[in-house]
Amino acid sequence: MAYRPRPPLALTPGEPAGIGAEIAAMAWRDGTVPPFYTIDDPDRLRRRTRAAGLDIPVAPIGRPAEAPAAFAAGLPVLARAFPVDCPPGAPDPANAAAVAAAIEEAVAAALAGEASAVVTAPIHKHTLRRAGFPHPGHTEFLAELAGGGARPVMMLASDALRVVPVTIHEALRDVPDLLTADLVVETARTAAAALRRDFGIARPRLAAAGLNPHAGESGSIGREDAAVVAPALAALRAEGIDIAGPLAADSMFHPAARARYDAALCMYHDQALIPVKTLDFHGAVNVTLGLPVVRTSPDHGTALDIAGTGRADPRSLVAALRLADAIARRRAA
Repeated sequence: MAYRPRPPLALTPGEPAGIGAEIAAMAWRDGTVPPFYTIDDPDRLRRRTRAAGLDIPVAPIGRPAEAPAAFAAGLPVLARAFPVDCPPGAPDPANAAAVAAAIEEAVAAALAGEASAVVTAPIHKHTLRRAGFPHPGHTEFLAELAGGGARPVMMLASDALRVVPVTIHEALRDVPDLLTADLVVETARTAAAALRRDFGIARPRLAAAGLNPHAGESGSIGREDAAVVAPALAALRAEGIDIAGPLAADSMFHPAARARYDAALCMYHDQALIPVKTLDFHGAVNVTLGLPVVRTSPDHGTALDIAGTGRADPRSLVAALRLADAIARRRAA
């Protein structure tokens, strides 16, 4: 039987005015990442990378299957145009539809088996919303594209810590009303299943943070932990899921505490993202759990303030590419 290379990873361009083109070029130049292609305008990508002092070869391709063979010679680019060639640091809402279309195309390629996983460069949410984009971010959009009624679950993963927020892009004042026992249970189930399937952990251990300081301190600092979180965790333990808590969040992330669990379940966005970004800002990867396709992303934003300068750091994208490939290989096996 003739050898068939593994499908490449599909990298979306992210915000055209951000650092997506630069970190894609740097990741290709890194030499340690699996084959990937990016969806972009080849001429735009050449201009942006050269202006940033990154003179790398670009290899235009006509379909994803051509990327593995082209990868050694240059950064494979599936040619797609942007309506506006905006300068670095100046997003234009006119490009929003093209940004979203690139994400749709990457997901479609993964669903069809033409790409082994989707890796997304950072988008500029405010610019997309100005153009009518209806989703709070990538995570929710990907769930719609994947279909099947999947509820997306965000994980931030690094060698130092994995965290899973129960509520994601919500105003802090809204979190107590949005937090339900069913939501905690569903999120923990998805996290435990992903740790087994995607990370190869046979008996995953979870630790759940309380919503309030000191996990509510027996109801004296808020009732949510006793009324919502604790019953949800009891139900999960009855199902056989190893989960501790609710725990005081301020004592969950020191080294000895982290050694006792494989992922921390947190009740809101910053409770999860502050510790992981503090511990490993450049190595943390955003992983969307519960989808039929593998999706990862660097754990940083568009960096409009340094776009076009060549000062962007590709380490989180390199980690996202490597992790996407590792998860895809586990699923295929």
